[in-house]
Order: sequence, then structure tokens, then C-alpha cells
Amino acid sequence: MKKYQLGEFEEIVILTIGILYKEAYGVAIKSEIETRLSRNVSMGALHTALVRLEDKGYIKSSEGESTEDRMGRPRRYYQITALGKKAMEHSKETRNALWKAIPKVALDVKLVSS
Repeated sequence: MKKYQLGEFEEIVILTIGILYKEAYGVAIKSEIETRLSRNVSMGALHTALVRLEDKGYIKSSEGESTEDRMGRPRRYYQITALGKKAMEHSKETRNALWKAIPKVALDVKLVSS
């Protein structure tokens, strides 16, 4: 596996954690992604991505306070680590380099009517 590798959904999740900052917990992350990207997200897929990102050292989690509305269970909050920030920067730089490498003519396409 390459250094700083992020899958597409992992990248979306870690960027959303950055957007939410101190309010980045499961349901909030799911809601933010669905709102911003008009994309349905299952809690299972989100949980899997969060575990992968934490295993890679890109994010860390901590428990918040217990609440009655969660039947005493605390929320798990996520934040980006220094390694996660490097992975995000690498992903952004890689994408920008690829975009810059595309010849302008390659994107000068016209719609073909049928």
C-alpha cells in the first residue's frame, strides 16, 4: 500500500471531519456528507471508513459525555491527526498535478446530439 493512500470515500469522510471540527461524530458526519454531496451514506459504510482511517493513523477518536437521549451512551468524536493532514495534503497535491497534466484540448469537448 502506498504512503498516504486515501480511497475516495475515505477522503470524503476525512474532509468532512475537518469541516465539522469539534462536532465530528458519526451521525453528524453522515448528515454533512449527505447534505453537501446529495449522496446517501449507510452507517455501516461510514463506520468501516472511520475504522480504516483510525487504523491508518489518519484520525483519532474520543468519547464525549453520556447523554440521556442516547440512553447513557457517549458519542464518539473524531479529529484529524498530523499524519491525516499529510495524507489529505498528498491527496490534494496528487489530484491537482493530474488536473494540470491534462492538455486543454482533451477537455475541449462538445456535446453530441443524437
